[in-house]
Amino acid sequence: MIKLLKKHPFFTDKTIESCERLAYQGYCNENYLLFADGVKYIVRKLLREDIDRELEYHSHCLAYQKEVTSKLYYYDKVAKYMVFEFIEGYHKVALEQDEIKRLLSLLKTLHSIEISPTQYPLKSLKSLFTTPHSPAISEALHTIESYPPQYALCHNDLNPQNILWDNETLKCIDFEYAGRMDVYFDLACISIEFKLSSKEDKEALAYYFEDKSYFKEKLEAYKIIYRALCEAWFLESLGSMSI
Repeated sequence: MIKLLKKHPFFTDKTIESCERLAYQGYCNENYLLFADGVKYIVRKLLREDIDRELEYHSHCLAYQKEVTSKLYYYDKVAKYMVFEFIEGYHKVALEQDEIKRLLSLLKTLHSIEISPTQYPLKSLKSLFTTPHSPAISEALHTIESYPPQYALCHNDLNPQNILWDNETLKCIDFEYAGRMDVYFDLACISIEFKLSSKEDKEALAYYFEDKSYFKEKLEAYKIIYRALCEAWFLESLGSMSI
């Protein structure tokens, strides 16, 4: 990896001291902690071919402008890697009420970003599941279609590993699946991943929408869709690992 990086413009004027493969690895990339001239960077070797990396790059840069994520220094389309600012932080698997509000505030900032209607990473939700759909998925899709869409730039993968906390800042990382989506999808991600209660869901919706109209049924439908997608992604990842 060091030999590869030394050939590229971002590192030509830097001395690379080390490049260590991180213990935690996702399914879409190989992740490295790199030291160059005493500065830490995160290097991600891009593995999957079915991810729209141009959309990932564009979404990440837009989010960085709003201070939602780290800086993306360099994207090499040919060698397939990205170089990011290293940011300190830790992961949480459960949230207190004030932390839920803090995360929702970050989400509202992300969702305030406009993005082209063509930049839609999940395409039609109906196309993501094997036809015919299960009764639960069919009903959830029907419920979602009965409400007006509320599209924005969404992260679409807000699991605890993709959220970095510390005393001063809160950031989300890994924008592989980011793009245009209904904001309720991200809200459903948070509800499922942090195991929010029904009461916490209602409080989260009231806080996010500033006590204006919101739709609990729509959130519940998106939670069904998110669980189904997680199961599909997990089975797909197991299949790729077994090959």
